[in-house]
Amino acid sequence: MFDKRLVKNFDFLILLTIICLAGIGLVGIGIATRQPTEGQRNIIEIIASFNLKYVQLHLIWFISGLFLLFLVTCFDYHIYGDFSEYLYWLVVGLLVYVEFKGNIAGGAQSWINIGPYKLQPSEFAKLSIILIVAKILSKKKEDEEEEEDEKVVNLKKLFSIAWRVAIPLGLILFQPDYGTAMVIVVIVFGMVFIAGISYKLLLGIMGAGIAAFPFMWYGVFTESQKDRIRVFLNPNLDSLGSGYNVLQSITAIGSGQIYGKGILTDNTLSQLNFLPAKHTDFIFAVTVEALGFVGGITIITLFLILVLRTIRLARKAKDLFGSLIVVGVVCMIVFHIFENIGMTMGLMPVTGIPLPFLSYGGSSMWTNMIAYGLVLNVGMRRQKIKF
Repeated sequence: MFDKRLVKNFDFLILLTIICLAGIGLVGIGIATRQPTEGQRNIIEIIASFNLKYVQLHLIWFISGLFLLFLVTCFDYHIYGDFSEYLYWLVVGLLVYVEFKGNIAGGAQSWINIGPYKLQPSEFAKLSIILIVAKILSKKKEDEEEEEDEKVVNLKKLFSIAWRVAIPLGLILFQPDYGTAMVIVVIVFGMVFIAGISYKLLLGIMGAGIAAFPFMWYGVFTESQKDRIRVFLNPNLDSLGSGYNVLQSITAIGSGQIYGKGILTDNTLSQLNFLPAKHTDFIFAVTVEALGFVGGITIITLFLILVLRTIRLARKAKDLFGSLIVVGVVCMIVFHIFENIGMTMGLMPVTGIPLPFLSYGGSSMWTNMIAYGLVLNVGMRRQKIKF
């Protein structure tokens, strides 16, 4: 259970950074959902122009996420490792349920209706994968006479990881949700690489991935997904079709200039609905249009602080299991940041990957908050017990 002496190891800077990012997210969502006003405006008309529905819901997800974060830190992280197998199969069960009873939105059958709200099990699959992969990789060697410098990842562990990852990954691809599938692949690859894998196995995995791409291109990818890749290589290829969203996002970011157009400015690209998924996938473009380069660099700086502090805790973890949990979270967060911001600037293909703590979405917020509950948990218990 929770020990008050662990408070001294609590990383308050990580918590403060998360709060700042969520605060910027509230502003961005408010801007994205605000309706333009015409003519002379008074303060009442300005306030009325804001659609506070999504702002309030984002705040609710964040506050409830804070509760989950603190709840996760109350128990030693090794307990979650002991229950990782059960959590894994619970998530697999939810993913199977989604295939039959899931709600379709945005072309993907990924959500479960819970009253007026929706739950996305594929988001929680990331956490279950992080825990079970960390548990497998941190298992002690069966042969005590093995050399000290032998790599942690062997063929037995790699096979054990592969089939456990393949089941939820296949279910997620079938929805289809290629963005989340990419995140899971990056998480597993990063954890295996950091744990220690022979270069022969690593090159074999990379070679298999490269060899599989042509089969995926002709046998798995739909035409819309192929168009996203083509537009990524050349945004002007279809400026009124597949490339429209990217070009509008780039225009919005550039029009913000240094200090932005302001929170209350009318007739911005986001208000005129030129930007798609304004309060979710393209929240960065909306925020930078309003707050300019200063706002954009502030967001990136906060994310940099968050990532560096997280890496610091990974290095200070008292055991391999704790370190790998933090590494998995780092891989997840970094890929989300790089992919989301990159796609709004035309540097990455467009996917449905949200920007952590800023994009609207309850499942995403809860997943990130629980993930950082695990990170802070590892940091709080980084000192070995001395007798």
